[in-house]
Amino acid sequence: MLLRTSLASLFLAASVFGLDADKLAAIKPAMEQAVAAKQAAGIVTLVMEKGKVVHHEAAGLSDIGKGRKMEKDALFWIASMTKSINGTAIMILVDEGKLSLDEPASKWMPELGQMTLKDGSAPEKPITLRMLLSHTAGIAFPPRSPSNGAISLKSYVSSLVKAPLAFQPGSSYEYGFGPTVAGRILEIVSGMKYDEFLQKRLFAPLGMKDTQFNPDEVHRARIARTYKMDEDTRELVPGYNPFVTSSADVTHMVEPAGGLFSTAADMGRFYAMIANHGELDGVRILTEKSVEDMIKPVTSGSKFPSYAAGWQRNSETQRPCSAMPVNSFGHGGAFATNGWIDPEHQIVTVYLVQNVLVPDSGKPKDVFQKLVMSAAGITVTPPPVAKKGK
Repeated sequence: MLLRTSLASLFLAASVFGLDADKLAAIKPAMEQAVAAKQAAGIVTLVMEKGKVVHHEAAGLSDIGKGRKMEKDALFWIASMTKSINGTAIMILVDEGKLSLDEPASKWMPELGQMTLKDGSAPEKPITLRMLLSHTAGIAFPPRSPSNGAISLKSYVSSLVKAPLAFQPGSSYEYGFGPTVAGRILEIVSGMKYDEFLQKRLFAPLGMKDTQFNPDEVHRARIARTYKMDEDTRELVPGYNPFVTSSADVTHMVEPAGGLFSTAADMGRFYAMIANHGELDGVRILTEKSVEDMIKPVTSGSKFPSYAAGWQRNSETQRPCSAMPVNSFGHGGAFATNGWIDPEHQIVTVYLVQNVLVPDSGKPKDVFQKLVMSAAGITVTPPPVAKKGK
């Protein structure tokens, strides 16, 4: 099956493969058309091939009220795209022998070994880091609280693991905050604050100078404003973003599952490193073995979902990113951001917007990625349509 094809063989299959410049040139006009259709206020797109930027453009506005043009270096809350960075950070410690994806995670956080199900019974299997990163651990989705974002990662995770498990570990899938627990384990094992670890071990080595959890004053001036569509006027109006605080000295909790701000250029470098087996420009972040293990989809019970250790992956039957080919992988964010990798040709796509409650906000991303695949001469067939009742 294609799904079980070794990613190492996919990487090795990459060949000299130039993207059609004329077709890439069609991306910006298509994004400008999407802005005109009010599918976004502004959009930044980036394409990399074999570690090199072949397209990087901005369209529309980053602030409608001020008439501020969208710039290529605009800063975006990337939300759940953070999960892939979190998984990569965990794998750095796996490479060093300090963590393991499949040992009981209670080895590093004893509280996980004390969790029970709602009926008070003990789980049949121990929770592992792989389960936490793939949303198969049974960590329940927490109720919203006034303290959200105000307390430390340590305190927040303490509250998560005191709640009963939603299901037997490894038996099902529920998108939630398992990755947040994994991030706290990284702190415990590394002896460093989570954001400090990412800065030292990932962002600085890759030259990701604009990626951070709490933007300083200089970076705050480059944040693209969040927009929603007014139900009555059908105009784009400012929307609420809980991660953009009132000022730089008011910080939000460091959130491994979705707290980062970044730029298209920074995220492109991160994805290019993954596409190149864990190395970019002579800087190795992960071993090839760890990259392959990290993006392997996790079986939960009898299900074989598209989710891996912080990554979504396209299969023959499940396409989290429908415009990209089978065996490609990446992750989206809550406000319609997306980063994706075609490993066979080492093509990276980054699509950044700040949309909440904007109809058709996913359409420009699909148009963008289809144009990139067309430029690569790749035909992406749609997934099979499920029959009614199946």
